[in-house]
Amino acid sequence: MSLKRISLAVLALCAGLGAVVVGNTLLKPSRQLQVEPIQAPPVDATAVAGRLSGAVKFQTISSDKDPQFNAAEFDQLQAYLAQQFPRVHRQLKLERFGAHSLMFVWPGTDAKALPLALMAHQDVVPIAPGTEAKWAVPPFEGRIQDGFIWGRGAWDDKGNLLAQLEAVEALLASGFQPRQTVYLLSGGDEEVGGRGAQEMARVLKQRGVEFEFMLDEGLMVTEGVMPGLDQPAAMIGVAEKGIGTWQLSVETAPGHSSMPPQHSAIGMISTALSRLESNQFPAAIEGVVKELFDTLAPEMKGANRLLLSNLWLFGPLVRQQLEKAPSSNAMLRTTTALTIVNAGNKVNVLPGHAEAHVNFRILPGDSLDSVDTHIKKVVANEAVKVQRPSDGSEPSAVSPTSARGYQLINRTVREIFPTAVVAPGLMVAGTDSRYFGDLSRNIYKFSPVRARPEDLPRFHGTNERISVANYVEAIQFYQQLLRNAAKAS
Repeated sequence: MSLKRISLAVLALCAGLGAVVVGNTLLKPSRQLQVEPIQAPPVDATAVAGRLSGAVKFQTISSDKDPQFNAAEFDQLQAYLAQQFPRVHRQLKLERFGAHSLMFVWPGTDAKALPLALMAHQDVVPIAPGTEAKWAVPPFEGRIQDGFIWGRGAWDDKGNLLAQLEAVEALLASGFQPRQTVYLLSGGDEEVGGRGAQEMARVLKQRGVEFEFMLDEGLMVTEGVMPGLDQPAAMIGVAEKGIGTWQLSVETAPGHSSMPPQHSAIGMISTALSRLESNQFPAAIEGVVKELFDTLAPEMKGANRLLLSNLWLFGPLVRQQLEKAPSSNAMLRTTTALTIVNAGNKVNVLPGHAEAHVNFRILPGDSLDSVDTHIKKVVANEAVKVQRPSDGSEPSAVSPTSARGYQLINRTVREIFPTAVVAPGLMVAGTDSRYFGDLSRNIYKFSPVRARPEDLPRFHGTNERISVANYVEAIQFYQQLLRNAAKAS
């Protein structure tokens, strides 16, 4: 074949490839649910903001060592909730679990319909030592200022908890009755492992309870976070990563630093950690992340739309870019985080013991077993003892987007946040809902909270807050979700 014919063939191939890429980009249909505009339920913004402000004042910091830590604060919060939401406490059945966890049950009119559950938690994380002065307002004052409710827990997760209670209180006042029984599950120690949620799940399983769907805290309505997307992105978590922390240790004979051996305990543990950090689990755009991008692609503009619409061609390039940012990298792989190292106590003594803790967040498709195998293969040193965690959690199953529960959440988001693009996503942190996998196939993680890039560091950080306007939207979201769920189909 002549050079001219080869050149023409290459040009024809490139033209054909270009046509396919452009066609995929322009013809990929939108997956957004079309809904009719609604009149959002009325909410007294001043009153509800005041009640959330009051709840923030209780320092319900939980402890993984002492279940009774801050017990008085939890007792005061629960007494406050009983005072502020009298109909909920009078008309719903209340059970207590563990030290501080609560379960409200609102019977539905259709005894044959599977129940649904809304989840939130009462406890909060502590203020990082040394950061107190960086808060614009004291973290437990609950101040309402500049259109925001400020304080630890305003966002995570008393905002969700009180929004659910506000919604149910208002629906009770209106005479509304749910078609299916509604459970409100409120953990008291989610931030330190969720023992209360585990107990609730165990008891409900013994009772034979099965949920049509469950909704816990999770992904949010982000604004300006997704490059190439002008609209807010409301991501509904359909799966949650597993978690496990492995301990690595080395035992050698201690000695004087003037006569060091060829391989010290610190050297061997350091080499093991270096190997683990340098040999990460493989990254891939598949599963939940691929469905996320397939859903977002038609709503994007410019190069991002072209790239995400043609992952069959540009997948490796997109993956390389996503791996550069910790937040997006965490969606693509089981992550390896070196968190604790301990060895030595004197500058001229070789320690006989060195240990380290490595935290893995496990992607659906991997498992505690596969992580254990990976560690031993990568470390490849019998002198390094690898201890598997006794309290690790497997990654959750992936809940279907075709299920009624997802579609109800999707519809409600589109009604309350009409400009938002809704897409499934992966929850990379842990929630109480991970303990309920035996009670429902349809467990979703979504918080009706707006967040811009500058807001993300506030999560478990300094100057946590939620706008009064957004808090009103959260209450309207839960009200509308329960109204939508009451419809038979």
